[in-house]
Amino acid sequence: MIRNARMDDVKTIHSLLNQFAAKGLLLGRSISSLYDHLRDFIVLTDESGQILGVSALQISWENLAEIRSLAVLEAFQGRGYGAQLVQSCLTEAKRLEIEKIFTLTYQAVFFRKQGFIDIDKHELPHKIWSDCLHCPKFPDCDEEALIFTMQKK
Repeated sequence: MIRNARMDDVKTIHSLLNQFAAKGLLLGRSISSLYDHLRDFIVLTDESGQILGVSALQISWENLAEIRSLAVLEAFQGRGYGAQLVQSCLTEAKRLEIEKIFTLTYQAVFFRKQGFIDIDKHELPHKIWSDCLHCPKFPDCDEEALIFTMQKK
């Protein structure tokens, strides 16, 4: 089941994201940042309510949003859960009438399988100057940028 994240999920989300950040697979998020952006997050749970995965859709600009903080517990990877989380974010972006959704990732192959295409990071000026300036890897970012463009009706 995929649902919106709640206050009592924050510590679990933080722990899950930090597991992958420690391996250099994504950038970590502080507890404070998670509370600040809680409304951006969705979680995937099992029948008992255990969080198996997480993702966030963060609006960046008028017609641009980012999928970020995508993580699925290692024991549950390879079951399509990451793809379900991405699809849920894309559905929300479509509902909000956001046409372009990007990601900065170390898992470019995964996102290409979801229909994202490679772009130059310099095509994301608002992203670069807002969040990236505070990143410890700036200006030597080693993540890949990809973008998904919604089909018009």
